[in-house]
Order: sequence, then structure tokens, then C-alpha cells
Amino acid sequence: MTLLSDILTYNKTFVANKEYEAYTATKVPAKKAVLVTCMDTRLQDLSTKALGFNNGDLKVVKNAGAMITHPYGSTMRSILVGIYALGAEEVIIMGHKDCGMGNIDVDEVMRKMASRGIDARVFELLQYSGIEVANFLKGFEDVYENVRHNIQMIYDHPLFDGNVPVHGLVIDPHTGELDLIHDGYAHLSEQ
Repeated sequence: MTLLSDILTYNKTFVANKEYEAYTATKVPAKKAVLVTCMDTRLQDLSTKALGFNNGDLKVVKNAGAMITHPYGSTMRSILVGIYALGAEEVIIMGHKDCGMGNIDVDEVMRKMASRGIDARVFELLQYSGIEVANFLKGFEDVYENVRHNIQMIYDHPLFDGNVPVHGLVIDPHTGELDLIHDGYAHLSEQ
């Protein structure tokens, strides 16, 4: 069997047994928050449970490295939609220790792309179009600095409501222990 067939078989039982009832929630986050975190498999459940959240408590936006790479990209759009359309009143940016984006070998990734059939001309064409693939794939050197950078991008965004607190955390993916990087309430009181 394939992964997809396993998923579909499991889903039939899941629905027939009404197991979905345990996950009933509204589209509005009960705790009125948006969490931006990494897609690391170790954080699948840990990213919310270590913070005391349950299903339906918050909007979760995940990507490689919990990075906001462009002020008008999908991550920033998700934050703004969470605030203006879905009632979120706080934002949490949470990176994690031992993140793969903290030491990603971009050259190795590009070699794997080539070995899987991506023609070298594609890289050249993209570069000619103004897209440097190595920069596109690049991660960060310091997770704490990445969280600070993301927070600053949010605060500097012209569509962001500056009265919304933005908190910064770094989680240990082995224990769930949190390091506070930025207290959004303190930031607002200093304004």
C-alpha cells in the first residue's frame, strides 16, 4: 500500500467512528492568537502543547524555519488575515533550537535538485529572472536573531496594527522548554 491509500483507508474509519468530534472548533481562535513556528516534525504537537494550547485555541502558521522571508509573502499575509479577518489579538513567533534551517547546506540541496532532474538551465533562467536560488533556499545563522528579525518585520509592516503584541520565543524541540526572546506586552508599554 502507498501512503495515500493508508491515509484514505484510515480516514474512512476516522469519519465512520466520528473521531472528528474530539476536534470540533470554530474558525476563530479561542485564545485570539496566531502562532508562527517551524514545520519541524518534532514540533507537530509539541509547538502547541508546550505552550498550553489545545485544538481551536490559535491559528498556526508553519514553514521551514518559522521565517518571514518577504513582507508581502504568504506568512505575513496569514498573520494579517489572522488579525483582521479571524479575530486574533496577539502574535507569537516561535523558532526552535537545532533547526535545520539554521545550518542548511544550500549547495547540497541544489545538488539534490539536480540529481532528481532539475536542469542546471533552470537555475540559470531563474537567476536571469532575478531569483537567486541559493538566496531563496538560504536559512539563518542564529535562531534567536531570526525570531528578532521576524518580529521587526511585523512591527515595520505598513498594514500591521501596532497595538497588537508580538511575542518571541525559542523552544527546545526535545523538552519543550521555552526561552523568551521578546515580550510584546512590554514593547507596547514602552511605546
